[in-house]
Amino acid sequence: MLAEKPAPLSDARRLSQRVHFERDGTVSIASGKVELGQGILTALAQIAAEELGVPLDRIRMLPASTAHSPDEGVTSGSQSISDGGKALRKACAELRALLERSGARSYWDLDLAGETPGDAPEKPASEYKVIGASAPRLDLPRKLAGRPSYVQDMVLPGMLHGRVVRPPHAFTRLLSVPDTPNLVRDGSFLGVLAEREEDAIAAAAKLRAKCVWEQGAAVPDDIYGWLKNNVAERNISKELIDNAARARGVKQVRASYTKPYIAHASIGPSCAIARWNDRRLEVWTHSQGIFGLRQDLSKILRMNESDIIVNHVEGAGCYGHNGADDVALDAALLARAANGRPVRLQWMREDEFAWEPYGGAMAFELEAGLDAGGQIVSWRHQFWSNGHTHRPGRAPKPVLTAASHLAEPFELWPAVNPALPAGGADRNAIPGYEFPDVLVVNNYVKEMPLRSSSLRSLGAFGNVFAIESFMDECAAAAGTDPIPFRLKHLKDPRGRAVLEALLPRYSDWKKDENRGHGIAYARYKNIAAYCAVLAEVEVTHELRVMRLIAAVDVGIPVNPDGVANQIEGGCIQAASWTLKEAYRPGMVGWEDYPILRFSDAPPVEVLVVKNSFPSAGAGECTMGPTAAAIANALHDAIAVRVRDLPLTPERIAAAINA
Repeated sequence: MLAEKPAPLSDARRLSQRVHFERDGTVSIASGKVELGQGILTALAQIAAEELGVPLDRIRMLPASTAHSPDEGVTSGSQSISDGGKALRKACAELRALLERSGARSYWDLDLAGETPGDAPEKPASEYKVIGASAPRLDLPRKLAGRPSYVQDMVLPGMLHGRVVRPPHAFTRLLSVPDTPNLVRDGSFLGVLAEREEDAIAAAAKLRAKCVWEQGAAVPDDIYGWLKNNVAERNISKELIDNAARARGVKQVRASYTKPYIAHASIGPSCAIARWNDRRLEVWTHSQGIFGLRQDLSKILRMNESDIIVNHVEGAGCYGHNGADDVALDAALLARAANGRPVRLQWMREDEFAWEPYGGAMAFELEAGLDAGGQIVSWRHQFWSNGHTHRPGRAPKPVLTAASHLAEPFELWPAVNPALPAGGADRNAIPGYEFPDVLVVNNYVKEMPLRSSSLRSLGAFGNVFAIESFMDECAAAAGTDPIPFRLKHLKDPRGRAVLEALLPRYSDWKKDENRGHGIAYARYKNIAAYCAVLAEVEVTHELRVMRLIAAVDVGIPVNPDGVANQIEGGCIQAASWTLKEAYRPGMVGWEDYPILRFSDAPPVEVLVVKNSFPSAGAGECTMGPTAAAIANALHDAIAVRVRDLPLTPERIAAAINA
């Protein structure tokens, strides 16, 4: 198991590495966390402005770069505020203390040479004026105005365009390739260069049609059976044995659930720009982990890390590990043949669906024992899955796609799981409820039929879907309404508060034909934000989500409007996964991989439970509760339980006819 990398303040050994006071009266902030469209740079700017006592409009957030940013690991796991924000807050608090001790009139008069972080006290929450107030997003004006904002939009002087040439399936080696102008080949890695992008696209398509690859193993038709038959390790996530409590179980409830491979399905395919200058490499990428990417690039290209600069530029949207890192290596390999000219390489849609890492398929088996009073006294949860992170920089060997295709190939390292309490496949597998007898088993599958890695919330999406669907099934077996049943097993007052916030809406709902409503709850990672979701659905020829209400507790919301944005977006993306999304062999375009359309997107109401607890991330807490709430609402509408995602019309019809 692999621990998530913390973001210690010691990564910025000089205060000036994080905070720099410019001559024009502005403050430049360097963070290792990157903007993915989640608004994190705005929230970090608010933290800096608050702690420094400087107006927000004087804060300038620098794009992350290995050339000047502190190494804060990967922007993932809803940790940018809890970790990156914490480190920035401490640095700014120390600067404020230095100013007070120095007698200088302003920060711009301070000599910060050699100053290192200390233990200066931070502002108490009672004094906050900037934190907790909604602030306009720093990244939106240029996007709304249609100005170039993404790495896909970048143009560098003298830039060439590249395309990578791969088949739409796994392969072991390239058997034959015709002679082609501007061809770049290294073993089984193949690409083309051109002055114009349309020429690169045409050349790649023509070349692909004439190449012959030795095809690799196909994804098994019954992926869930395959997972169960190929377990490499059986790991106990939690074991709390109480035989006396187990013996009190007079009613047994059992159910199995599944979650498919899910694509990141970014609207803009992955893109990167690379340029060689002598033996130094510079890369522009929308990677979520620029330092980890630099580590893998250095291994693959056999270079010192100090000779590589990786710059973050926003991509066109992604929550999780898509093809951003892989395309960066592709660009670097093509740029190596470009005689110092920069190379822009963008994947085609078919490249994205064929070669990006997917969120791992999972199978779940749950069993509960209920006593005579309808209380759960015994709980068993077993699941099967690949690892849920395959990011660069986290394994002894490189994990980028092209690394295994080179003339001197690297063995492809398997996906792994971060260690608990955050977890990977077992994220949120340990129930947040109070059960006396508990066993949670993580069956880790090392071999990857389809490459899997981090997708928004990792294993929490599947685990919470299974657990919260099963909680409704247990409530039905106990003859109890879903919310009171959960509250009976939940002691955490913050968890109870988000459920109770939805209770009036749940109780006031009036039953209509073919309509239903459902509830689900989880605390993300069991250590972060709390979320309960109420879903209202209608079932006709298909399942349609009519409304979602999410009650959340993220501690102190740095930017309340940003929190609402994240919750709304998370609910809608989770609804898309729940209703439509699943890997299908041979996918090449959107007709093969439907996602939720604007016309299908439900209204989302966000209820923020306010308190003074430390801030926690909002980006991923809604995913599992939304899926389970929709599944529970489906059952409420037509008394049919569908336990396999996505909840397609075909699966609903099969359940009705079973």
